[in-house]
Amino acid sequence: MTKVLDRGAILAGWVGVGMAAVIVASFLLVIPIEPVIWLMSPFAGILIGYYANARSDRRAGPWSRILANAAYAGLLTALTLTLLLVGVKALFFFADSGYRDARLGGPISCTQGADCVYRRYLSEPDGPERMVEAGIADVNDFTRYYWEQQLNTAAVLFAVTFVGGIAGGVLYGVLRPKSRARAGTDGPAATPAEGAPPAG
Repeated sequence: MTKVLDRGAILAGWVGVGMAAVIVASFLLVIPIEPVIWLMSPFAGILIGYYANARSDRRAGPWSRILANAAYAGLLTALTLTLLLVGVKALFFFADSGYRDARLGGPISCTQGADCVYRRYLSEPDGPERMVEAGIADVNDFTRYYWEQQLNTAAVLFAVTFVGGIAGGVLYGVLRPKSRARAGTDGPAATPAEGAPPAG
């Protein structure tokens, strides 16, 4: 136990890092379904906030310690989730070479990076209209707009996951098991030792 956190919460924070990495890798790289990340992030936060206190066996003690445990684990999970998400988006953004399947029109003629991403958006059926509506006139406008959207999305995802972590701590605080000492007083009365004289 440390002055602020239980050691179990520190371990739980690293578990949260691993869980966030698996979520992003699974649904942004292996099976690219980004909405699933949004669906899973609050539950990941709740799970890790609860686990931080369960791993610490926090049966007694102040609410401040329970919430600190949950906040720490939730913070690491949220940071990992958002940083990996932005990192993967940056990788695809700057590495885009304009490749496109022949059934979709073949390769896009562009300069690798922002220019290819911009022209890829423009090639969509409603792409030009969307660019006009967003006030985008060139690749520089698009780059600024794209990253504003990605960072805003990351900020919301961070908040959802972190708040979920706090909620998990509150849930644990409400449902936590009784302390061992207290549980012993609530159990059946101890029987007298064998051979002891009856109380009279």
